[in-house]
Amino acid sequence: MARRLFGTDGIRGAANVPPMTADVALKVAMAAAAQFRRGEHRHLVVIGKDTRLSGYMLEPAMTAGFVSMGMDVVLVGPMPTPAVAMLTRSLRADLGVVISASHNAFEDNGIKLFGPDGYKLSDAVEAAIEAQVLGDCPLGAAPAGPRSLGRARRLDDAGGRYIEAVKAGFPKGRRLDGLKVVVDCANGAAYRVAPTVLYELGAEVVPIAVQPDGFNINAGCGATQPAAMCTAVAAHGAQLGIALDGDADRVILADETGAIIDGDQLLALIGSEWAQSGRLAGGSVVATVMSNLGLERFLGGQGVGLVRTAVGDRYVVEEMHRRGCNVGGEPSGHIVLGDLATTGDGLVAALQLMAYLVEKNVPASHVSRLFEPVPQRLTSIRTSGRDLLADAGVLAAIRAGEQVLDRGGRMLVRKSGTEPVIRVMAEGDDAALVDQAVDSVISAIRAADAS
Repeated sequence: MARRLFGTDGIRGAANVPPMTADVALKVAMAAAAQFRRGEHRHLVVIGKDTRLSGYMLEPAMTAGFVSMGMDVVLVGPMPTPAVAMLTRSLRADLGVVISASHNAFEDNGIKLFGPDGYKLSDAVEAAIEAQVLGDCPLGAAPAGPRSLGRARRLDDAGGRYIEAVKAGFPKGRRLDGLKVVVDCANGAAYRVAPTVLYELGAEVVPIAVQPDGFNINAGCGATQPAAMCTAVAAHGAQLGIALDGDADRVILADETGAIIDGDQLLALIGSEWAQSGRLAGGSVVATVMSNLGLERFLGGQGVGLVRTAVGDRYVVEEMHRRGCNVGGEPSGHIVLGDLATTGDGLVAALQLMAYLVEKNVPASHVSRLFEPVPQRLTSIRTSGRDLLADAGVLAAIRAGEQVLDRGGRMLVRKSGTEPVIRVMAEGDDAALVDQAVDSVISAIRAADAS
């Protein structure tokens, strides 16, 4: 059955427009509480958010929903997604909630749910919650009576707890003295904690995009728009640039020349280094179908396998569990290091690169291009939302594109799980053939959408 509420990364949409409304948020909280209110203990949920204006609407709505179901609520305010996952486990909570639309503009918002183990919920659990919210089945548990209502409180030291957890993943006895770092916090959830971590480890920190106003999250900054970070690296003579997204679960870096280090290059470094040091579990790195073929070839040359999953860091994590792997991620910068976090953590991933630079005493440019990416083109097309991938003309164009690329490349056409967009990706050793394949599919999609 097709999903109607949850996408590849929770629920997402325009703020104050269904499904991202206060009443839906309240129903999601009640349904999630019904799923996780098990046993006779006092139940607890942790709620964090990013810096969007609409967080002020959704946070109290979800708080009311959980309290009405007899669950206590701990509010941590603006906090990175991985921080909420960590605190959910640390506080022995039954559920964790992040109110964020990640890298999207401020007009959108979203809801991500974490189980008591700090991992994102499975498709089956999300489907059960969705069915209750949409009225397909009754609420799994009754609301609490007057004496059994939950309570809500704020956790004032949540940021400090996360800062210490992140620093614990950095090699003991090592510091970042002498390293000047630009950190772009996207005017998002990490605007306080990220500069503090780097400062406490000894780096000279140049923070940018750290003045959120409810509207400027991801606006001309952050992991999806790293040009500001690259410019700041050059202007300040920094040795490294770090760009996080709005909820800080992804990261894009820049070396001292301003050259971008994306998620695939970071996976290449961590995967190969952990393999050489004996830290890599499962013998493979887990990535998605979007990772460049060049990464697969590079890791293969290091004796490391590459396992591909559907797009979405939750699917990466699920495959890591199945195979016993501890390194996975996406080219967009979601890097999951299973020994250090339960979900993508941009700051933790960046610190792994920084630890390498300090240990080897090399510039970031030394590892910014461990492999030469195979020519790849990714184009996103905003559509009316119709099921265009079932159109005969589109299917024919996809087949033709695959034949053009032949065995030396591949093509992937998929719907976004978070917005009405179709993404067309092709890669191969011949850039001209890649362009030809993508252009033909784009033309077919546009024609089908206009008909």
